[in-house]
Amino acid sequence: MYQFLQIENSNQLAELSRLSGLSVLDAQSFVSHSPDAHRVLVEEGAITGRCSLWWRSVPPYSEQKLGLIGHYAVQNADAAHRLLDHACQQLSEQGCTMAVAPIDGNTWRRYRLLSERGSEPIFFLEPDNPDEWCDQFRAQEFTTLAHYSSAINSDLTQQDLRLERVAGRLEELEVRVRSLNLQQFGSELEKIYRLCLTSFRQNFLYTPIAFPEFAAQYSQILPHLQPELVLMAEHEGRLVGFLFAIPDLFQAKRGEKISTVIIKTVAVLPDRQYAGLGNFLVAECQAIAHQRGYSRAIHALMHDENNSRSLSRHYAQTIRGYALFAKSLTP
Repeated sequence: MYQFLQIENSNQLAELSRLSGLSVLDAQSFVSHSPDAHRVLVEEGAITGRCSLWWRSVPPYSEQKLGLIGHYAVQNADAAHRLLDHACQQLSEQGCTMAVAPIDGNTWRRYRLLSERGSEPIFFLEPDNPDEWCDQFRAQEFTTLAHYSSAINSDLTQQDLRLERVAGRLEELEVRVRSLNLQQFGSELEKIYRLCLTSFRQNFLYTPIAFPEFAAQYSQILPHLQPELVLMAEHEGRLVGFLFAIPDLFQAKRGEKISTVIIKTVAVLPDRQYAGLGNFLVAECQAIAHQRGYSRAIHALMHDENNSRSLSRHYAQTIRGYALFAKSLTP
């Protein structure tokens, strides 16, 4: 026998934590991510699945009314079948015409599944999941809505000669690139936040988030930041470009020397005069990383249709693939 529990508040989560099986969703995520519904699948007194649903504040997509499935976790294929079937039914009853999964409410948070693992070990800040989760979605007639890749550059000394012209143009414009100022971290984050809201506005399934959540995400990794690897491009007193990179701390956990930096985010104002600035920042970051003794750079989690992907092809080889799934619903 099994049952679905509807979770209305964090106190219910605390009560469920005594059950065996899967761990419950943490209370902080439940509160801050504000799902429209959270379901827990219980079988024989054990938690075998859970997920959250969003249908009110969702991104626009074509002519569809999206419903999002996130905070996904299951113990086995049977639980996946029951949970995804139930989630799709719930979203359909809310008038949704397409379910998108997994995505924890928006693309600023955890979303997509690692679908092509490759031989490289998991790197810092990379999402991971059991390999069978992709098969579970496909078994429920979900198909790939978007594909993403990570790539690695094992030669940080290589140069893209086309960037010489870009560098000259940026110099004429008096665009200046500097490192993150940790002494003014709060004000730096505000500048980065405003830039990202504008830069990412046309990104796939984009929705904005409030500054406190944005700041919390970066504050969590503040102790691990190397400011030389976080680049700020300024023009006429405003931030027009930003690159965030961080050492692969998982190498140290494996007992290895940290030889790799992860280029996680590149944001540039959508203005023709800043064309090529993203490529320029990547080249600058790789040069700085080489000077600091790193030998590799991972270009992380790029949407295959974004400019960042074409940028990366000049330097790096694909090491990993990720998928975001979708399924048509009948409301």
